[in-house]
Amino acid sequence: MKEIKADILLVGGGLVGGPFACALAGAGLSVAVIDGETPETHLAPTFDGRASAVALASQRLLEGIGLWPDILPLAAPIKQIRVSDGASPLFVHYDHRDLGDAPFGWIIENRALRQAIQQALCRHSGVTWLAPARLVSLDRRVDGVTGYLADGRRISAQLAVGADGRRSPLRDAAGIKVTRWDYRQTAIVCTLRHSLPHRDTAQEHFLPAGPFAILPLTGQRSSVVWTEKAHLVGAILAQDDAAFLRELESRLGDYLGSLTLEGPRFSYPLTLQFADRYTDRRLALIGDAAHGMHPVAGQGMNMGLRDVAALSQVLVDAHRLGQDLGDPELLDRYARWRRFDNLLMLGLTDGLVRLFSNDWAPLRLARDLGLAAVDRAPTVKRFFMRHAMGLTGDLPRLMRGEAL
Repeated sequence: MKEIKADILLVGGGLVGGPFACALAGAGLSVAVIDGETPETHLAPTFDGRASAVALASQRLLEGIGLWPDILPLAAPIKQIRVSDGASPLFVHYDHRDLGDAPFGWIIENRALRQAIQQALCRHSGVTWLAPARLVSLDRRVDGVTGYLADGRRISAQLAVGADGRRSPLRDAAGIKVTRWDYRQTAIVCTLRHSLPHRDTAQEHFLPAGPFAILPLTGQRSSVVWTEKAHLVGAILAQDDAAFLRELESRLGDYLGSLTLEGPRFSYPLTLQFADRYTDRRLALIGDAAHGMHPVAGQGMNMGLRDVAALSQVLVDAHRLGQDLGDPELLDRYARWRRFDNLLMLGLTDGLVRLFSNDWAPLRLARDLGLAAVDRAPTVKRFFMRHAMGLTGDLPRLMRGEAL
């Protein structure tokens, strides 16, 4: 039986786990990454049609750990954001120039992110990347952890970290309970090519069935995230391309010109969930293993990367002092740092969904007046813009643009 020794045993090398491994390895820690998928599978056009919003603070993290140069050529900046309520003429418009030169963030296709992450994992001498591999059991003792793989290999480490998604086997095996509910909504995701430029503008229309977002991609392309009532999605996806595009045009309007579909369509059921706690004996959770939210504000990946920045800072500081990386006080420090911030964002996104996903006339009028009021209040707009850029709250060093 081959034994692999590392400081950290990480389950999940995706959009959150991959940057976490790179952050630790770049600071001198050794990480064994267990990933269940074949690397090439993650990069296939049919695997995941989504794109992620990377806020300015998250970009600083990606730059600080060496990922950004590979991502930048495939990243589309968000320089303007426009939020409207259905067919109402009232809206709120944000322009990045009101805060300086930096964009609010970037929209990047998940495949491009995964490609950059995989390249970085291969570059780091401190990373042992095991893919495809399956963890069959994890022994978490007082003095360390040992993971047993299906192929007979064994991994010894000081701490196990779960970045293994919403259905996290590590979380469930530790007996950590999860609070969750179903929005009875499904996100239809596709990529459009259009004849007119998007002008680096992200748009979000709030419709009775749910938010409808148009996100700028590189070139004259946009990612569409169309939230619809779950029971209608099957019929919508069964349409041919021409009928599907007509449905899109009825919601989009004609500001992007003529439209064509690029690649397949995807659908993702929408739920909210959060773990009752983020840590257990020699175990920490990050990303969707700890919290999963509605995509209404595009903050899911950003909150996961905040987990990465916080936990990596706690662990790297402890490593430099020669401390045990599985010490309960260290893990508690991470959990206290991240729990309030994540719960606040979960509450905000849930409130937005409930506020806008209905067509009750008095509430619709109040929403429209609220959007118009924000649009005419520069101080309030600047606060919301800083929030969209990820610049509020107790930021870890990497998100302030400082070295880990």
